[in-house]
Amino acid sequence: MPVQHGALVMGEQMLQTMLDAIPARVVVIDREHRFVYLNQEAVEFVGRPAEQLLGLSLAAVVGQAAYEQVYRPLHTQLFEARQGQRREGWVEYPGGLRRYVQEHFLPYAPDGATVQAVIVLVRDLTGLKLREAELQAKVEQLEVTESLKAAIVDHALAAIVSTDEGGHIVEFNPAAEAMFGRRRADVLGLAVGGLIVPLQHRDAHRAGLERMRGGASPRIMGRRIEMTALRADGSEFPVEMVLWRADAGGRLFYTASMFDLTDRRRAAQEIERQRDALRQSDKLTAMGSLLAGVAHELNNPLAIVMGRASLLEDKCETAPELQHDARRIREAAERCGRIVRTFLNMARSRPAQRTVVALNELVLAAAEMLAYTFRSHGIEVTMKLAPQLPAVRADPDQIGQILLNLLVNAQHALAAVPAPRRLQLATGVETRRADREPRVWLRVVDNGPGVPPALRAQLFQSFFTTKPEGVGTGLGLAVSRSLARDHGGELMLEESPEGGGACFRLSLPISGEGYETTEPVPLAAGDAPASTRVLVVDDETEIADLIRAMLESAGCEVANAESGAVALELLAEARFDAIVSDLRMPDMDGAALWREVRARWPQLARRMLFVTGDTLSPSARRFLDEARAPSLDKPFARGDLLEQLRALLGT
Repeated sequence: MPVQHGALVMGEQMLQTMLDAIPARVVVIDREHRFVYLNQEAVEFVGRPAEQLLGLSLAAVVGQAAYEQVYRPLHTQLFEARQGQRREGWVEYPGGLRRYVQEHFLPYAPDGATVQAVIVLVRDLTGLKLREAELQAKVEQLEVTESLKAAIVDHALAAIVSTDEGGHIVEFNPAAEAMFGRRRADVLGLAVGGLIVPLQHRDAHRAGLERMRGGASPRIMGRRIEMTALRADGSEFPVEMVLWRADAGGRLFYTASMFDLTDRRRAAQEIERQRDALRQSDKLTAMGSLLAGVAHELNNPLAIVMGRASLLEDKCETAPELQHDARRIREAAERCGRIVRTFLNMARSRPAQRTVVALNELVLAAAEMLAYTFRSHGIEVTMKLAPQLPAVRADPDQIGQILLNLLVNAQHALAAVPAPRRLQLATGVETRRADREPRVWLRVVDNGPGVPPALRAQLFQSFFTTKPEGVGTGLGLAVSRSLARDHGGELMLEESPEGGGACFRLSLPISGEGYETTEPVPLAAGDAPASTRVLVVDDETEIADLIRAMLESAGCEVANAESGAVALELLAEARFDAIVSDLRMPDMDGAALWREVRARWPQLARRMLFVTGDTLSPSARRFLDEARAPSLDKPFARGDLLEQLRALLGT
């Protein structure tokens, strides 16, 4: 049925009205890429009257650059392929206008053969895209914030435990897992009071929760307090805690940050013990000075007794019994004189002096000095001293101090066992080895309680002692080993003899000098000059503190820097004699630090020691070759570090 003219006109008007109402731009482009139709949305977007746009080229609207790059090739393809296409993306319009559009291209072929025009529907999604980008940025920012908070909580040194207002655990970080011996997955949702609060404090804990539920403010909020906590194994330990409150989503949460005070209190107790030991040492020093003065005053009367006894002995040639009595008086006085001389030599403050000494004579003098103590304690002393023992070059006072320390320790050990109490002193010569010179040795063997295996490694540490409280300072063996090593020798605890007890062995080279060994002999404390200042640069806290302790034990003044940049700031403010630096560090590595130091302080650059676990990498090797700097591979011993430092300071 043919369409009536009136109906056709009405249909065109309805179509025009509908196209103008569509919230999208609708345009028709002919084969010459000119506009032949634009709906109201398209006209308003271009901002020019419709009569000016009809017949206008597409390039004039979208811009020549967009036309050449996007639309011209696309429209040419549409007119040839007769297939619709879809495109979405940002478009740069003339005047700097940038919009995000979704475009649908529909080829129009009324005769079914030739494409006469292309219908383009354009949806402007710029606002949606911008809101989407804004939302994505907020989501990413939220994720970063959450990740940062999680990283802070997970890597915090403090144990962090969070609960809801009912006291149920909602967060339990790795430090809390390590501190309390419980896994996070096992404790979430459980009441905190039954897990980490000791039984005797749980009533107070519950009362505090009830107060807070009633609206009262926690009495301990924001304050540092010390309290007792409970581990999974049932053991209690001291902690320092700070509690704070947070309101999240209308709910209240409580978070406790806790530090384990066990090591701190143990360290404080050790410091106090060492302080007591030092006070005792000072007391002994003062008493030693006093006794040395008394002993010194005894020399004159002893000389009179010895002289008169000798004269009396000569006068009594005709009276053998009297002569025998005079000789016994003289020998006793001579023995007193030897004891006084030995004591004075040990108490006298003077620089070490190496002379040729006979070890056997020093052993006899030390044993004679303690002979009364041994007799009064029922200790049987036997001696197996090698005849014709080679003399050694040593400081007799220092070797005498070692001997007295060993003998006094043996006497204290034997006092704790029932009779018979035996002490054996033996000397001899080591079989000559190709890698070192001949040595003489002394063994001090007792049948006392011996040294437990668990304590053998600590026996020569300063202030460590197995004696009862008030007996000894814990310095004797540490000082004795240091003196032995100063002479190139060694003092060690050998395997317990058959039947129990302890066996200490002192060995000394005949020359009294050190020798090359496969294991470097560490510097004793105080070998480094007191004015030596060393800068330690390492980002691993954990490695920096270790190096500092090693250097300070040798008498150095040490400063730490956690990065190369911080190191440069310290170098600009203070004088340092040497630098010990890690090679691989963030921010500024050891190589970059060395180049900066060489540019500013060239002399100091020649006194840099690098510690690294990366010496096999080509870059590290190239740098060390370039800098000609000494390096120390991790892991390293204290003796290795101090030997390298001594070489640097001597250069």
